[in-house]
Amino acid sequence: MKITKVDIYLLDAGDQRHARKPIVCRVHTDQGIYGDGEAGVAYGAGANAAFGMIRDLADLIIGDDPMDIDPVWEKLFKTTFWGQGGGAIVFSGISALNIALMDIKGKALNIPCYQLLGGKFRNELRCYASQLQFGWTSKSGPYGKTKDYVMITEHALSEGYDAVKIDFTSVGRDGTPLPHEQFHGILSHDTINLVEERMRAIRDALGYNFDLIVENHCRTDASSAIAIGQLCDEFKVFAYEEVTTMLNPSMHRVVREKVNTPIAAGERIYSRWGYINFFRDNSVQLIQPDVCNCGGLSEAKKICDLAQVFDVTVQAHVAGAPISTAGALQLEAAIPNFCIHEHHFRSTQEAISVLCKYDWQPVNGKYQIPDLPGLGQEISDFAIKTALAHHVCN
Repeated sequence: MKITKVDIYLLDAGDQRHARKPIVCRVHTDQGIYGDGEAGVAYGAGANAAFGMIRDLADLIIGDDPMDIDPVWEKLFKTTFWGQGGGAIVFSGISALNIALMDIKGKALNIPCYQLLGGKFRNELRCYASQLQFGWTSKSGPYGKTKDYVMITEHALSEGYDAVKIDFTSVGRDGTPLPHEQFHGILSHDTINLVEERMRAIRDALGYNFDLIVENHCRTDASSAIAIGQLCDEFKVFAYEEVTTMLNPSMHRVVREKVNTPIAAGERIYSRWGYINFFRDNSVQLIQPDVCNCGGLSEAKKICDLAQVFDVTVQAHVAGAPISTAGALQLEAAIPNFCIHEHHFRSTQEAISVLCKYDWQPVNGKYQIPDLPGLGQEISDFAIKTALAHHVCN
């Protein structure tokens, strides 16, 4: 079997277009089998760069055997010069193609990708409702008032979830974005009160019979992260995410030494090499590799296996288009150190669900593992027809 063509698409996320620019690819073979992949930079800045990155990488694999997953990965990593420098754009491009090749191999062998990764440990995945400051299913934010944080948490719990994640640092009391600099250094009395007020209101109103995950999105530095982390300890938070920038692992260790709540991170860490120093100093207890930017599905499995050696648990980061969700489900089914699955607010919205062939959604806070060959998901005909950009490599 040989790779004959790669289609690359910038998808139209509809009413989420301002915040989401999904980049996907479809790899074709001479036997008529194709596979879909995604680059994990749908949000923030970088989608156009990822589109170009896949285009450049795709030219290198035309004519290769798609069954040679690791040899192709090493080729992209070592012969591109920039591959060994790392970074979100290079690794998102490698990831998209790797996922597509895993999809092809699963389809060719008529088995789900989790079988390629070693087999299925579980039939369902516990989920949490993620990023409630933006809303949940039928209710849309962003939310600023304390009572709204209680309301949206209660709404998610009413749909069967027993865990939620909220960023208490991103939105002010008036519902507008807060500046990053407000969460650097020693926090003002008003700033720490804002976070404490929201956490306390949720716990006072809804109790402790559900897990609360606190997200910082790297908006804090070590000093401010410790202050908020001590609130996490007080309100029995399940995990405390992205407490400071990933670029200096030693600062995570500083936070860890002052905060008892498990530290979570990983959506901006790429490849095994990116994770190793976090493992060595025990600064992260819950890793969150994004299958679509850490190096792909096969690389994510290697990262998770390495994490197990250091007693670190796993939740794949999921915040993109449907291929991102599909890849995460296949990975989390096949690892012994799975913790919980992220179900993002954006993934509950029709603008994202129409981009895939199957609208896989959790029921009562649990995801069932698809048993279809390959990823168990494909880009929809609608997504291809409405794509904002398309390039062919052959």
